[in-house]
Amino acid sequence: MVPPVDGPSGWAAEERLRSVPWEALSGLCPELEAPLREILGGAPAERVLRRLLRSLSGLGAPGRWAVAEGVFGVALWRRRLLAQLSLSEASPRLLLAVLFRDLGGREAAGELAGLPRGALPPPRPPPSELADRWSFPDWLAGELRRAAGKDASALADALNRPGPVSFRPNLLKTTPQALAARLASEGVLTVRGRLVPTCLIAPGRPGVYGLAAHREGLFEVQDEGSQLVGALVEARPGEAILDACAGAGGKALLLAGAVGPRGRVHAADPDPERLGRLRARAERAGALGIVVLHGAAAPVGLLVDRALVDAPCSELGALRRGPDLRWRMDARAFTLLPGLQRGILAGAARHVRIGGRLVYATCTLRAEENEGVVLDFEASHAGFRRIRPEVAGAARSEDGFLRTFPHRHGTDAFFAAAWERRA
Repeated sequence: MVPPVDGPSGWAAEERLRSVPWEALSGLCPELEAPLREILGGAPAERVLRRLLRSLSGLGAPGRWAVAEGVFGVALWRRRLLAQLSLSEASPRLLLAVLFRDLGGREAAGELAGLPRGALPPPRPPPSELADRWSFPDWLAGELRRAAGKDASALADALNRPGPVSFRPNLLKTTPQALAARLASEGVLTVRGRLVPTCLIAPGRPGVYGLAAHREGLFEVQDEGSQLVGALVEARPGEAILDACAGAGGKALLLAGAVGPRGRVHAADPDPERLGRLRARAERAGALGIVVLHGAAAPVGLLVDRALVDAPCSELGALRRGPDLRWRMDARAFTLLPGLQRGILAGAARHVRIGGRLVYATCTLRAEENEGVVLDFEASHAGFRRIRPEVAGAARSEDGFLRTFPHRHGTDAFFAAAWERRA
């Protein structure tokens, strides 16, 4: 399990905010007011922040760090900040001040935010209710309780921290050892992952997309949990693989590295723009001769050794990748997902040879999209026998599914099941 960081707050998500150089925002808080109003009104925080940082191009590194943490902090912690004030709404400047004081540990928070003396109410103890303490909508706090039970607070804490930068070496061009040495030569130190032997993880948040190693196609940035799902396919050199929901190709390129030049990865996705990005990434990776693009669906009659359904889902397992995403989700839309997932899984099953493997995966916590879809599939596909995945790091649950959690494994939350086709 990945434990909270010891410190005055006792929780890592809160503790990390105490290390932010908030003093670098002295005199800058008026510049943050309009962008924060946009975000609180529903605009994506990352897009607003990029525009704000372009307008503050002369700002040094501490100031840019503090601006980003201030914008993301209000975007993510808005419910907690209002609970500390016992208000249903407040100005962006007042929310910043509460962020500085109650989570950032700064006594002169009102002055730093540019508030008049006495405008900031006295501090209150942290709220005890899960949704208020960790700043989640009520429906999402309920999902955390369902998924983690007594560990719901630990899961919430982990989802409120940025995920690490994980590298997947492109095995068509390099090895994990050679990539680690190359990244070190470009100033990025890495350690090995705990679940996937080939995964490399960089502590902190280094910028990686400008590295020469990336331009040369030596790696992709991919969460270790996502890499573990790809490894569950157990693709072998020379095999034919179907990636039924390829998207922009993170797992398709992982599988291309596994099957090598003599193999084929058949990639299908209904979004032409995503497949275009996959083509560009495959070219950089040296995998254009391996990855075959099919559009929305694989050809009728295609038979493969293994198939992966990385299904479209509610994506609750990746909440730490977008600090304000929780506030822009519509939970009502999730009711349509299990039917879509069942249809894609049944379609992919038709392409698996006898003796071949089928893998179903999501990046969500919802049982309706995970166990519910799997059990429905098994009820109507007696020719598929479920396989208990052999994985490291206690990622396999007692019921034979693969599950990863940010508070236990340091990854995004993934779910996966695997079958062998017997008839």
